[in-house]
Amino acid sequence: MAGSGSRRCRRLEVEAARAVLGSADTLLFDCDGVLWRGEAAVGGAAAALGRLAAAGKRLCYVTNNSSRTRAAYTEKLQRLGFPPAEPRHVFGSAYCAARYLRQALPLGAAAYVLGSPALAAELEAVGVPHLGPGPAALPGPTPADWARAPLDPAVRAVLVGFDEHFSYAKLCQALRYLLRGGPDCLLVGTNRDHRLPLEGGAAIPGTGCLVKAVETAAQREAFIVGKPNRYMFDCVVSEFGIDPARTIMVGDRLDTDILMGNTCGLTTLLTLTGVTTLDEVKGHQESDCPARQSLVPDFYVDSIADLLPALGD
Repeated sequence: MAGSGSRRCRRLEVEAARAVLGSADTLLFDCDGVLWRGEAAVGGAAAALGRLAAAGKRLCYVTNNSSRTRAAYTEKLQRLGFPPAEPRHVFGSAYCAARYLRQALPLGAAAYVLGSPALAAELEAVGVPHLGPGPAALPGPTPADWARAPLDPAVRAVLVGFDEHFSYAKLCQALRYLLRGGPDCLLVGTNRDHRLPLEGGAAIPGTGCLVKAVETAAQREAFIVGKPNRYMFDCVVSEFGIDPARTIMVGDRLDTDILMGNTCGLTTLLTLTGVTTLDEVKGHQESDCPARQSLVPDFYVDSIADLLPALGD
């Protein structure tokens, strides 16, 4: 793929794959679009990860999905035939957000949550009090009623994740907590993914749309824990002490997986079983814009199964 930019992406052929994998001790995998699509494993992916695990590689899973707990991910990995994983090997945006708030909030301070039961469960697991998950109705018929609704005095953060019950009532409460607390009330988002692709070319709005609504109302920017922010990678480093130079980031999205990997100094591997096409890579690669160049992976494969010949029997 010739072009004028400085970064080059090339297909990871067998001999190169042996060298790249041989120099790594840790691989970070995005999940949906890389290991599985919906409820079906990508063909050959479980076998490839099984051989990587047998070769002594550390396998970790980094996902922006805030609608599943770490335990739910380990169960899905097992159900789809992947090597056994412990919850500590899974770094979802729900867990990373809970970890961040546990460190950033004073003892006993609570979070107002726009998010899923999984996000609430991860907060509970680390001991962060919270309120807000589930449907919410406006507290009266007029804006004056909405502005007088009770506020919990313990709330010192607003946390925004994927929330199928997102509503104007919740947006009002989030804004009121942020206005009351000012800079001392944290605004945290799990990720900025603006669209979630579905099978057949369909899509639904992602968490980034909800984060943007709260940011717009509050006129301030949220701290994002998920990819491409390096905080998620820092969580992995804190848990395992991994060396970026010996770590491979495997993903299907340029603006999250590959950008985080490049930013953090990892070897980046794009798989074409998800949302990204090779034409998109080529477009970024041929650009002289540094921001677009940062989206170019080091290598690509059609599927994780392409690694199997390099891994032997």
